Amino acid sequence: QDADIVLTNKALVSREAIENARQLKFIAVMATGYNSVDIIAAKEKGIPVSNVPAYSTPSVAQLAITFILTLANHIPAYTQSVQNGDWPRSPDYSYTLAPLMELQDKTLGIIGFGQIGQAVARIALAFGMKVIASHKHPERDRMEGVTFTSQDEVFEQADFISLHCPLNDQNREFLNSALIRKMKPSAFLINTSRGGLINENDLADALNNHVIAGAGLDVLSTEPPVANNPLLSAKNCLITPHIAWASKEARMRLMEMLNENIASFINGNPHNVVN
Repeated sequence: QDADIVLTNKALVSREAIENARQLKFIAVMATGYNSVDIIAAKEKGIPVSNVPAYSTPSVAQLAITFILTLANHIPAYTQSVQNGDWPRSPDYSYTLAPLMELQDKTLGIIGFGQIGQAVARIALAFGMKVIASHKHPERDRMEGVTFTSQDEVFEQADFISLHCPLNDQNREFLNSALIRKMKPSAFLINTSRGGLINENDLADALNNHVIAGAGLDVLSTEPPVANNPLLSAKNCLITPHIAWASKEARMRLMEMLNENIASFINGNPHNVVN
């Protein structure tokens, strides 16, 4: 209530909190996403809100590609099988549980082509994948080897779809049953962005009924999730606890850039202002 500067990550800074903070002059979000702050209420009171863009780009891209590799090679199933003793019991030197997929010449579809989407695209191109993307500013973010197309065509054509867009009121739960059914039955969905982009009941139904082949998710709509979240028990659904940002290197960059945001505000020239 008496703070001049508020730092927040996941804790919500609501309109009520902003209006009751008598001396508040600056809000610094310790993350890239800033939907935890009512930026409109802050703007009405003349309070700048800053975020920390791009600090975790390499780490998030790395996890998105890790999900793709893990799903293509069925790593959890094979690891569990070996731990269960299936390999020593096998009559041959190797055995298969599910068809393995080579990434070369497969199509990766990227929804949102900001810095993280671009980083994922560069890695995918190195694997020999075809990359298509749906993006608001294709003219600004051209990349050799990447074809921009409509969102529907991305979902129809891609073997893997990776979400890299911010969450807002316009795209909340945009990924629903209608869009999922445009995907190939052999396709996989990756989300290292925001859980609220997906209608979780629709995705769970699609996975359990083999509408698509699988999913890799680092984010859910509520975190930690409620115990009855349908994705926790969905078929071929890999879930990690929102760790894509959390490498030591990324956290060091976060602290350095946060310090710069605070210093720039104090010096009268705030950086990375989102409102």
